Amino acid sequence: MAVSQASVVSNTTPLINLLGVGHLDLLAALYGSVTIADVVRDEYVAGKSSADPDLDSLPWLQIVPSVPLDPSLPSQIGAGEAATLSLASALNARAVLLDEAYGRRLARLRGMPVVGTLGILLAAKQAGHLAAVKPVIEEMIRQGRHLSAALQARVLRAAGE
Repeated sequence: MAVSQASVVSNTTPLINLLGVGHLDLLAALYGSVTIADVVRDEYVAGKSSADPDLDSLPWLQIVPSVPLDPSLPSQIGAGEAATLSLASALNARAVLLDEAYGRRLARLRGMPVVGTLGILLAAKQAGHLAAVKPVIEEMIRQGRHLSAALQARVLRAAGE
């Protein structure tokens, strides 16, 4: 794997969530480059519309083929999460982008720094790449994303909104 040791590794959901609200570019702005497993790309492609970008064409996105899965991961974890956690571990990633609670818990148990979509939005606002977090969260909810009221309140408080 010829990927930098300071990689940020993403699962499918943060890509889809950010794309849905028109902010996929925040990943490049915040992290420079992001690495995904080919399984994650395949999950994205399976649900993408013709208007969605081709991940292979994004210069800041590195796609790693044939990620060897960590055999210690539970069998009930999804393929994308398993590949993401395995890749993040293999690369000693500086962050793993995950939204699913079970995957986040497994990542934390393995000592991986975890950032979800709302954490990305918060970091983007703090870095000056996003004017406000609240309208983006509201758009995510309109699109059917499920975000607890407590999580929304915590993120908006941290964002000063």
